[in-house]
Amino acid sequence: MKIYPIETGNFKLDGGAMFGVVPKSIWQRTNPADANNMIEMSMRCMLIENGNRLILIDTGLGNKQSENFFSYYYLFGDFSLDKSLKKLGFHRDDITDVFLTHLHFDHCGGVIERNENGLLVPAFKNAKVWSNNKHWKWATEPNARERASFLTENIIPIKESGQLEFIHRNYNDQIGFDVIFVDGHTEKQMLPKITYQGKTVVFMADLLPTVGHIPLPYVMGYDTRPLLTIKEKAAFLKQAADKEFYLFLEHDAYNELCTVKHTEKGVRLNNTYKFKDIFN
Repeated sequence: MKIYPIETGNFKLDGGAMFGVVPKSIWQRTNPADANNMIEMSMRCMLIENGNRLILIDTGLGNKQSENFFSYYYLFGDFSLDKSLKKLGFHRDDITDVFLTHLHFDHCGGVIERNENGLLVPAFKNAKVWSNNKHWKWATEPNARERASFLTENIIPIKESGQLEFIHRNYNDQIGFDVIFVDGHTEKQMLPKITYQGKTVVFMADLLPTVGHIPLPYVMGYDTRPLLTIKEKAAFLKQAADKEFYLFLEHDAYNELCTVKHTEKGVRLNNTYKFKDIFN
C-alpha cells in the first residue's frame, strides 16, 4: 500500500462560522482571519494505491459551479486535483474507487463534472463511488439547515451513472480500511481509519477541520448536532492520544498531519507534520 496527500485547491470560509461560540479573539490565534473575517482552508484529499485499486478519498470542490458560486469562497492558489494526480503519474481515469466522507459540496463536488455539451457526467468514469445508505437518504432529503451544502448536481448524477455503492458492515472487505461513523456534523459522516507502515492514520474530514479545532468547545457552526460533535470528538481524541494516531487534516491549509496528547487541560496538539516526514 502507498498513500499520497492530494491537494485539490484552497478556499476561505467565515471564521465565526468555523468556530461557533468561540470568540474571534481566541480562535484567531491559530486561524488568523483576513479583513473580511475569512480564514484559509484546504481541500486536501487522500489517494491510496493498494494492489490493483486506486482509491481517492473525497474530491474537493470541483469546477462546474458558476463564477458567482465560487465568489463566495475566495478560491486561491494553484492546486488542482488533476495537477496533483499528474505529479504522481496518475490520471483520473486510473481511479478505481472514490470514497466520499460525506456529500457536502466541498467534499464531493469534484465527483461530477460538466462536459462540453453542458451535461453532468462522472469525473471518474472507471470508479465506484462509495457512500452509505443513511447519509445518502439524509443528503437527498435535506433539512433546511444543510440544504445549501447538498447540491443536487453533485449528488443525483452519481446514482444515475450507476457508479454508486453503499458501505455496509463488511466495509473493510469492501474498501480495504476501517471506517469510523460520526453524526454530529452530518448524519453518518465516514472517517477512514487506515493501518499504514505500522501506524494508524485517520482521515479527519469535518470532525477535526484544523489543528485549531482540537479543544472540545471549538465546534463549527455548520454542525447539525454540536453537542454530539463534542461527545464524538472527546471520545475520538482520547483514543487518538492513547494510541498515538496520526490525524490527516483535510481542511488545515498549513498542516497535513498532527498528533495529540493528554494534558491537564484535556487533549491538546502534540505535533504537526508533513506527510512525507513521517511516511515514505
